[in-house]
Amino acid sequence: MSRGDDPRPPAPAAVPPRFAETRIDGRPVYQGALLDVRRDRVRLPDGGESVREYVVHPGAVLVVPVLDDGRLVVERQFRYPLQRVFLEFPAGKIDPGEAPEATARREMIEETGYAVERLVPLAVLHPVISYSTEAIRCYVGEGLRAVGAALDAGEYLEVEAISVDALCEALDRGEISDAKTMTALLMYVRWRARHPRGGG
Repeated sequence: MSRGDDPRPPAPAAVPPRFAETRIDGRPVYQGALLDVRRDRVRLPDGGESVREYVVHPGAVLVVPVLDDGRLVVERQFRYPLQRVFLEFPAGKIDPGEAPEATARREMIEETGYAVERLVPLAVLHPVISYSTEAIRCYVGEGLRAVGAALDAGEYLEVEAISVDALCEALDRGEISDAKTMTALLMYVRWRARHPRGGG
């Protein structure tokens, strides 16, 4: 089976044979506006066969936007599957042919109304390794400048600025449960300890 019909990203390094699962063949199960669900038949390390179902995702970005006074810009947004409002950092899907940093700058303006001068790479997050190819590239955004939001049609959210300490307290109280926001906040706290005056 050629790599040409394998929708997964290439493996970054050789997988030890005792772990390797080799794709035999596969097919689309469902392709919608957002979800691209695949079902593959795989060869297991012991020579047996099994099935793997997963979602192909184009990748996404997340920005931890830092105002000059040190507060972080966050969003409150209703998420339909769980029927509740979540507190999140700005994030969005990478469009075809778009560089991740371009996506980050676009999403910042669209969702928060801030243009960002500097994007510092923070981490790459794989939020659901068991059933998705999604990778979220996380950045620290500095040098914010208010330019006015331009939300997509059907997008409703509120933007606010909250101190790092207040966000960590909200995390401790269980008020932040979005995995990408939890991870990025904790990574940012570590990053800030190494860069107390900002900068890359």
